[in-house]
Amino acid sequence: MKEKFNEKVIPVILKFINTKGIQSIKNGMVTSMSPLIIGSIFLILSNFPVKAVVDVLESTGIKAVLDQACGATFSISAMIAVIGISYSYAKLENQEPLNCAIISLASFLILMPSSKTTESGEVVGGIIDKTWTAGQGMIGAIIVGLIVPLVYCWFLKKNIRIKMPAGVPEGVTNAFSALIPAFVILTGTAVIHGICSIGFNTTGMEIIYKVVQTPLQKMTDSLGGAVLMCFMGPFLWFFGVHGSTVVGGIMTGLLQANSLANQAIIDSGVELTIANGGHIVTQQFYDQFINITGAGITIGLVMYMFFFAKSKQLKALGKVGIIPAIFGINEPVLFGTPIVMNPMLAIPFIGMPVIACLIQYFALYTGICPLYGATQIPWTCPPIISGFLLAGWKSALLQLVILCVSFFVYLPFIKKVDKMNLVQEKNQPVEDEDEDW
Repeated sequence: MKEKFNEKVIPVILKFINTKGIQSIKNGMVTSMSPLIIGSIFLILSNFPVKAVVDVLESTGIKAVLDQACGATFSISAMIAVIGISYSYAKLENQEPLNCAIISLASFLILMPSSKTTESGEVVGGIIDKTWTAGQGMIGAIIVGLIVPLVYCWFLKKNIRIKMPAGVPEGVTNAFSALIPAFVILTGTAVIHGICSIGFNTTGMEIIYKVVQTPLQKMTDSLGGAVLMCFMGPFLWFFGVHGSTVVGGIMTGLLQANSLANQAIIDSGVELTIANGGHIVTQQFYDQFINITGAGITIGLVMYMFFFAKSKQLKALGKVGIIPAIFGINEPVLFGTPIVMNPMLAIPFIGMPVIACLIQYFALYTGICPLYGATQIPWTCPPIISGFLLAGWKSALLQLVILCVSFFVYLPFIKKVDKMNLVQEKNQPVEDEDEDW
């Protein structure tokens, strides 16, 4: 069974995750992480949990400055994504990427609504609506970020371009090379916008949101979708495939869209609850609770190795793995124990994230713990601290519960491995002393 899976399924998975599209989404979405993390600092300060501090910030005008910084980071995440994805795709195709990214951004803006109706009924045109440059435009950004470079690179690979004589500066040459594909792409995008606006009184981005993004977000926000996502990461890791990368590449756009949608509810002044349209499964749901201390939530395994292991191998591995695990890095444990391709540890390794998913989903669904806004905590931030920064003491306590459960889930399995290693070490012959002695 295992050999058949390795021979038939793993190559298909690897081929899929190595496609230019998936690689571009993965690399492109990462470009938004630095502004989101910095924006999270402003968001935490702007919404400080002590009311007296918030009152001071408001009275001094500092809160408005912090909110401005938040809006300039969180509210343009889809724009960053479309630039990053298209840039990465063109780079993988060995084509000039900057012009491609600019054309993609222009296409993205063409497909967006460019007017807004005020409360008084006045229509204001010629605007860039931040509603669509953030969560609601995320799937549209991914689609545009993949289609535009596909067309752009096709033209350049077919050498359909304006050629400049030798000696012309490279920047000018690249700009003229991009003219023909830019004309075709932007004209085509304008035609699509015209069909949507004139024929259906809507925009391309609104259609994508209603037809594609909304159903996908509902699917990811369901318990079944959450369990499947949490199962697939460690399941692929068990066979040596970087499951976190696969799941992240596919799910990041949707999870970030859920996070940003939650933040939009908070910003509107409405309480963030499921009844008010809040999402349970967000980027933080996955990063800070399912991948906490690394894939498989292996901190329980490492704690046993560090404090209770009797075999030399596991003792040594516990000393090596304890510090990296605190910061979310567990590759030494995955390959040193090993967990990869080790049927003895498959059940807790794959099962623990699913258990954590069920615990967290129940806590958020019932309101025991608050839903998450758009605050992004670096995945290397130690647990408990990350939970507190994310949503206060309740989330920190939830992390602690999951970490404790991890120890007991791994305990019977790692004890068995420890005994086997100990027997093996005792049966090994003692090496002969050096003849020089």
